[in-house]
Amino acid sequence: MRALPALIALALAIPAPLAAQDSLPPAPYAYNQLEDPELEEQARELMLTLRCLKCQSQSIADSDAPMAGDMRHQVRTRLAAGETPDEIRTWLVERYGDYVSYEPRVTASTWPLFVIPVVLLLIAGLIIRGRLTRKVQPQEGAE
Repeated sequence: MRALPALIALALAIPAPLAAQDSLPPAPYAYNQLEDPELEEQARELMLTLRCLKCQSQSIADSDAPMAGDMRHQVRTRLAAGETPDEIRTWLVERYGDYVSYEPRVTASTWPLFVIPVVLLLIAGLIIRGRLTRKVQPQEGAE
């Protein structure tokens, strides 16, 4: 019976760390552009090809989620440090998984996603071709 208040207090304390990120101020480059217009253009192009993990239907360039702001900050900081957009994309994919990129890679686990639609289209094409080229057989008993 004494453990019940402790369990309730523990259950109420668990969500607090999950909401902690939302209360932090945004990263410096989350909403501030780079001073070099060429680097900022590279950052913008890269950010348009990266998916916000919280919003899922928006790029990190368009999302207002704190997670997207942190990712924008990482992109700009790494570009300013001299990394290429491909290196930054590779780092983000390694960190967050293939889902973060709108430009998926063909890997051992994703190749069926690329092959199955082609196979289904070929099968559908063969079925349609077979039905269109089928010879009409005369029916028995017909004159």
